Amino acid sequence: MAPSFDNESSLFNFVVRDGNGVKGIVDSGISKVPQAYIQPTAEQIDKKNASKCEIPPIDLSKLNGPDHDEVVNQIVRAAETLGFFQVVNHGVPIQLLDSLKQTAHNFFSLPAERKAVYRKEVSPSPLVKYGTSFVPEKERALEWKDYISMAYTNDDEALQQWPIECRDVALQFLKTSHEMVRNLLEALLGNLGEELDDSKIDAFIGKKMVNMNFYPTCPNPELTVGVGRHSDMGTLTILLQDGIGGLYVKVPEDVDMEKKGEWVEIPPIPDALVINVGDMLQIWSNGRYKSAEHRVRTTSIKSRVSIPIFTSPLPTQKVAPLPQVVKKDGVARYKEFVFSNYMNSFFGNAHDGKKSLEFAQINFN
Repeated sequence: MAPSFDNESSLFNFVVRDGNGVKGIVDSGISKVPQAYIQPTAEQIDKKNASKCEIPPIDLSKLNGPDHDEVVNQIVRAAETLGFFQVVNHGVPIQLLDSLKQTAHNFFSLPAERKAVYRKEVSPSPLVKYGTSFVPEKERALEWKDYISMAYTNDDEALQQWPIECRDVALQFLKTSHEMVRNLLEALLGNLGEELDDSKIDAFIGKKMVNMNFYPTCPNPELTVGVGRHSDMGTLTILLQDGIGGLYVKVPEDVDMEKKGEWVEIPPIPDALVINVGDMLQIWSNGRYKSAEHRVRTTSIKSRVSIPIFTSPLPTQKVAPLPQVVKKDGVARYKEFVFSNYMNSFFGNAHDGKKSLEFAQINFN
């Protein structure tokens, strides 16, 4: 029998410790959001007053033709302003994108005990983690999301250790997107005077992870969030969103764009992938590129899935602003650090906008 969701500790045990997740609450037939999920008013997302981001997607097939420089400029401009853009003709098969969305729905439809074997405390593999919210132990209000996270080391380990229900399509997504990621990174780093060759690639995207996120239907979506305000800690994130929508990005205050400081929705575009700049790219660029602050709204209509690939440096990698950029800017805005220390800081705190960058920031006050 499901516990009383009015009791926060029994709810926490049911959702987090026993691995039932948010889906377990929804499947029990709730008619209102439990108190533990109600966000402070300032964090709630007002869908009615949010505008949509009308920037057209970037056609990556044109990188190989006479429009190459123009496409590079579009990528750079997006990274310098919103930190988010969408791409089409990206080289990832469209049938695979459809299969990924279906596979995510299938995985989260499994009985709770089949998913719960991958909870952090008991997972048979250090590469696989099933969970809910972000850092449930530290959050004032929980996030309305369940996820499975699959870290990549090599093909053999992925095929042996990732969940059988989703490993094949997840691995294919990772592999077929690699060339696109490399092309994007070449464009962005090239603009900073950094050439990307094979010997350097692990320093920028040596660590990769595929997540499948599940946002069950929510009886009061205006009170909750699927994911709270944050920027991603890595280099680039490649995101497949389904047709339901709910992804919002904050327009930075310090860029030449309309709607400064406002939240805009990134509307789903059929067959497109969403790309966003992570904290490491902001640091390497000495602040020129903006890691995008974003969040996710829940919906009462239909459960939503999204499938991100997170790319980042290897944990042992030292990270600092690129020397040629610092030389040009005359000052380094971030200190040097080892990426694993940044990761520990990032995962040790609840989501709180772009506060994660404070770990590396040099203050000039």
